[in-house]
Amino acid sequence: MKIKYTLVGLICIGFFSFQCKESNKPEQDIPADGKQVVMPASMSYSIVTSYPHDTASFTEGLMVYKGFLYESTGNYGKSKLRKMNLKTGKAEKEISLNPTVFGEGATIVNDTVYQLTWKERKAFAYSVSDFKKIKEYDVTYPEGWGLTYDGKHLIVSTGGSDLIYYEPGTFKYVKTVTVTEAGNPSFNINELEYINGFVYANQWNMPYVFKIDPSTGIIVAKADVTDVWNRAKKLNPTADVPNGIAYDEVTKKIYITGKWWPELYEIQFGQ
Repeated sequence: MKIKYTLVGLICIGFFSFQCKESNKPEQDIPADGKQVVMPASMSYSIVTSYPHDTASFTEGLMVYKGFLYESTGNYGKSKLRKMNLKTGKAEKEISLNPTVFGEGATIVNDTVYQLTWKERKAFAYSVSDFKKIKEYDVTYPEGWGLTYDGKHLIVSTGGSDLIYYEPGTFKYVKTVTVTEAGNPSFNINELEYINGFVYANQWNMPYVFKIDPSTGIIVAKADVTDVWNRAKKLNPTADVPNGIAYDEVTKKIYITGKWWPELYEIQFGQ
């Protein structure tokens, strides 16, 4: 009997030793649902140069199209769609939205500007040449925040964790992709820009720019732009949150700004 107990004891000791070694592995290697958890990498950046930005602009959408900077601004009674002179920060052309409408994210597809509204459940389409409204859409999502174009679909953020895909021209629903950070749904996804196969996004009320893999929704990298935000606040104490990412496909330059910021920055991301 002693021999049996000894063998059982050795087996038990070996079993528990193995279990202890296994438990020392990082938790993300063996997640409960069996899916690998991807932690976002830290995305470095540097400021290349800065340009003037209108401190009256409550920036909601920012884009570069055929060499010109375009901006959608918000707030009731102050919402506009503007074509900007990059070097001076002055508007070369603009229209004001109806005072009952709060302008939000915007993007340009084949000479058509698409612009969201916040709570009005409307989206507008304009001719880029003269800002003449050519169509108005009724949309089903409760709030419009950010908007971009991936070469095939319009991509909308609504202030939560989802990216919602629509057909240009019809606003017909295609699909929803949930954005996650370290395995959990993200939140406050705001202004969007599609850059080299990834969706870049501001996180409202936070100093982060996310780099999102649109095929999975995973935030693969994030940049903390606190230093840029602080610089804007030193120049204008009323400067609000970072909001506005624009990419020039021709020059490969990236620009960022924020609500009521006095400057627009050309930046380079590290990855």
